Order: sequence, then structure tokens, then C-alpha cells
Amino acid sequence: MTDTLIPPAPDTEDRPAHRDPNVLRWLGAYTASMLGDSVYYIALSWAAVQAGTPAQAGVVMSVSALPRAVLMLGGGVLADRLGPRRVVIGSDTVRCAAVLAVAALLFLTGPGLWPLALLALLFGTVDAVFMPAVGALPARITGKGQLARVQGMRGLAIRCAGVAGAPLGGLGVALGGAPAAFALAGLLIAVSVPLLIAVRLRPLPGDDRAGAPRTTAWADLVGGLRYIRGHRVLAPLMLAIALGDFGFVGPLNVGLTLLADRRGWGAAGMGWVLAGFGAGAGAASLLLAVRGRVPRAGLVAAWAILAGSVAIGALAYVPQLVGAVGVALLIGLLAGLSGVLCGAMLQTLSDPAYLGRVTAVASVVSLGLAPLSMPFAAAAIGAFGLGPVFVTSAAVCGLGGVVALCVPGLRRAELPR
Repeated sequence: MTDTLIPPAPDTEDRPAHRDPNVLRWLGAYTASMLGDSVYYIALSWAAVQAGTPAQAGVVMSVSALPRAVLMLGGGVLADRLGPRRVVIGSDTVRCAAVLAVAALLFLTGPGLWPLALLALLFGTVDAVFMPAVGALPARITGKGQLARVQGMRGLAIRCAGVAGAPLGGLGVALGGAPAAFALAGLLIAVSVPLLIAVRLRPLPGDDRAGAPRTTAWADLVGGLRYIRGHRVLAPLMLAIALGDFGFVGPLNVGLTLLADRRGWGAAGMGWVLAGFGAGAGAASLLLAVRGRVPRAGLVAAWAILAGSVAIGALAYVPQLVGAVGVALLIGLLAGLSGVLCGAMLQTLSDPAYLGRVTAVASVVSLGLAPLSMPFAAAAIGAFGLGPVFVTSAAVCGLGGVVALCVPGLRRAELPR
């Protein structure tokens, strides 16, 4: 049983996404949910550090990664079978209830690490369902020609939540400790539920197949993977995303920390470099949100990946903090541009019936496989130094751009007008 379709009013069919109340309700819900996530992670890390050793706190913080990576593909199947809005509403409801329950428990008893670990495990499990559904929902709330703009708006929401979430979480901890921060996170996530309920869905091609014989969840999963593998654009696009993320994650996480330490920039300097990256990525999202479309999207994404990879390699050789912030700004702009364009192409080129599974595979690539590069990057930096590892990572990232340039279908891919 899928979401009930409530077609938008005729005069809103072609309304720009940033002026469409339906899209704005979705954007408000998504922003509130992402803000709640940011505050939740601050509260979880603070509570874990207070209740145990730093090593134990690290284990608690990483518990959610395993179910998220393992169950993500199944979450894509669930989003396509039940409908993305229903899955997102259910996910946010469960997360809200769990966070508020832990807030009450901490306020009353201060129970230690186990409830925090269970909460992290539950969050990771729910995220495995939430993320594919979130990716599949925009196609049901606006016209195909507005999906690129919606992708840019979504990127802005993520950046804003990241910037505002940390001080909000810190304020909650300062005013009432971890219980207050958890309560704030739960209330922010709760805001998303009524907004999502008010979002109206539009019918998509294939919605009339409701009477077709139902297959098993496993058959749906295999069918989704076959669909991606046989698609002339989605298959190479997934490879380009995998290579780009695998080469990008290590230097911009472990590598940047070690770079700031060896250059003597300290934590404040690293914060400025990260701020430069965030500003660049936010500017790229704003560009797509305002323009709504970038011509020759496949070609632009390919060159953005290649240019970004050169900037990543150069970052290790910049001696001054000001120069590093400038390079990070450029990396963020190029990575953000390629990221929003790749996301928009995934949205617009996928058959809506497979969109949850397509989003799940892309999420597994970015959130499941790419972080595996971090321990390898750290070990390689210890053995060979910063410069060679940054250059190698840049070369891996650049291969994603080479793939995009060499595959005609991807190179010529366009976003709808």
C-alpha cells in the first residue's frame, strides 16, 4: 500500500519550487529534521563523554554506522513499496519518540552508556530507511523540471542545519545538560511530522500499476540493482560518485586534521578551513536553487570533479592558513556543484518506481563505502607523508571525472527544463 496521492491544484503544476507552498512545507520539514539530527549528535556525544571514557564514547558514536550501511538497500526497497512520505513520517515519529524517551530517562535517573548505545543503534536503523525515502520524495511533490532546484534547496537546508545545529545543541547542553539537548532535538524532529502530513503528492508514471502482482522484497532489491546496472547513465554515474567520494573523504577528514596539526594551525585553523569548504558547498547549492538548471549538467559535473580533485591535491602544499581557506572554499564550491548536479541527475533520470532503491545505492556508496578510505588515509599519511596521500586521493577522485567524460550518455546528460 503506497502513499495516498493528492494531486496539487492545477495552478501550482508549473510553479517554481521556491514559490510552491507544497515544496516549502517539505523544505521546512526536512530542515527541522536535519536540525534535530545535528542537535541529537551534539547531545549524544556530550552524554557519552560524561558517562564513560573517551574510547567508550567513540564506540557509542559509531554504533549507528553499521545498521545504516547494512540495511540501507532494504530501506530503498521499503520506500518504493510503501511510498516515501509514509516512510519518512514513520521514521521521524520513531526518532522523535526515542530521543524524547532518552531525554526523560537521563533527567530522571542518569542511566549510563547502555541507553545511549541503544539509541544510537535505533537511529542508525531508522536512518537506513529514512535516507532512501527522503531521496525519493521530491519527485512526488513537484514537477520534473523543478527537481534540480529542489536538490539545491535541499543542499542549502543541510548546510544551514549544520551551521545552526551545533550552537543550538551547545545551548541546550549549557542550559540543562544532555537531557535538555535531547529534548530539544526531539522537539525539532517533531516539527517535521505535521508539515510532512500536509504535503500533497502528485501522481507519477507507474502509479497505475497498483493492481500488478506483488513481488518479494528480495526480488525488488535484485530488480533495482539490475535496473541501475543496465541504465546507460545511472550505472556510470554511480561509479563516478563512488570514485569521487572515496578520494574526497579521507583528505577532508583525517588528512585535514593532521594537516592542521603539522602546520600549527590548531583546532581554530582547522575550523576556518572547514568553514571555507562549507561556504563553497553552500554557494553551489544556492546557485542551483536560484537558477533551477545548469546546461550540460553531465559535462559540468565531470569537469567540476576533475578541477576539485586538483584542488584537493594542492591543499597539502599550501603553507599559510589563509591560502588553505581559499583552496577549501574552491574545493567546496566544485564538490558542491558536482554533488548537487549528480543528485539532480539521479532524481530526474531515474524511473520513479525505482527512485528509493537508486537513492539507497547512492547513499551506500557515499555513507557506507567512502568512509572506509579514512583508516587507509591515516595509515598512509603515517607511512608516506601528507603530500603523496593527498595527491593519490586526488587522483582517485579525478577518476570519477574521467569516467563521466568518457561515457557518452553521462557526458551528454541534461537536466529537464
